[in-house]
Amino acid sequence: MHVMVTQTQNKIPSPRDVTACTCFNLRKAARAVSQAYDAALKPVGLKATQFSVLATLDTVGPLPMTQLAEQLLVDRTALSRNLKPLERDGLVRLAGEADQRVRLVTLTPTGKQTFEAARPLWEDMQMRMTRALGETDWAQLLGGLDAAVVATGKP
Repeated sequence: MHVMVTQTQNKIPSPRDVTACTCFNLRKAARAVSQAYDAALKPVGLKATQFSVLATLDTVGPLPMTQLAEQLLVDRTALSRNLKPLERDGLVRLAGEADQRVRLVTLTPTGKQTFEAARPLWEDMQMRMTRALGETDWAQLLGGLDAAVVATGKP
């Protein structure tokens, strides 16, 4: 079930065509891209999802779990699963605040070092994807993905 629109075909699939399912095609692409980024990050022992957590914490700083989940657009259960190995390996620290229901997630110094070691691997993969797609198509893809998120009513 692969939908491809080429300039020579100039054929846009019907939104009613089940092979053009937005969800299926986004998930398929996400799996393929995630596998490529996972392979690129393997030398530092991270998966793409874990890199995203570390990158968010590095950029934004410590966050309550609920806010981190909102930033990553994942539910708290999925975030908890992603945080367990990071906490086990000493890359993040989870601590209760005055309100014990609030768990603050902090990037540790080891997490910062791991993130910095992973960043060139991520950058290499990012540049490979950009070159493979072409800068214009890559930028349009990002815009389209943002539009897809907005279309769902998410922030």
